[in-house]
Amino acid sequence: MGRSAGLEAIVFDMDGTLIDTSGVVPAAFSEVIRELGGPVLGHDDVIESYVIGPPAAIMEHFLGRPVGEGELERYHERLDAEAHRQRLAPYPGIAEVLDDLAEMPLGVFTNADRGNLRVLLGAAGILGRFDAVVGADEVAPRFKPNPDGLLLTCERLAMDPAGTAYVGDGPLDAETARGAGARAVAAGWGHQLEDPSAFDLVVDTPTELPAALGLG
Repeated sequence: MGRSAGLEAIVFDMDGTLIDTSGVVPAAFSEVIRELGGPVLGHDDVIESYVIGPPAAIMEHFLGRPVGEGELERYHERLDAEAHRQRLAPYPGIAEVLDDLAEMPLGVFTNADRGNLRVLLGAAGILGRFDAVVGADEVAPRFKPNPDGLLLTCERLAMDPAGTAYVGDGPLDAETARGAGARAVAAGWGHQLEDPSAFDLVVDTPTELPAALGLG
């Protein structure tokens, strides 16, 4: 099968697309926010706050005040401990697909910050598989669904957004892709996928991605 017309690069969302962080991230947030004098948070409280932006913005939302660098680093340290304690791993099939796609420019853009990105992808053993990684803190305050982060990722890959597929599992990912002029691809295995119709293409499992994109 030939490659989809004009497809030159693939950029992935992180949470719910490359790795399942639905246990690790809420645990780290809830513990640190409680220690810093904030409210007791449930799992769903944290998940629902992801639309706010990167970790600093989420912490400020729950604490009701600005957070310092030391406090943010405290969260990253707790996240690192949780990631290793829970033996964080990529979704089944992701590592193999990244191997299959190794000759293609690959990137990551996430609404998390670069601290989260490096901790989580590093703990999962796949950080080195990507040619460019961009966190939302690098384009603050223009978070998803603003396309700036995806556009910056494409710039670092030296690729045209029109020739890029953005793979994600949430409605913000589809909107971000469309805003950048990229192809919106739904990670059907992700935990936030609710409205597949918002995407150009839905892929049920990671191992189906190359063929679905005309790369297999």
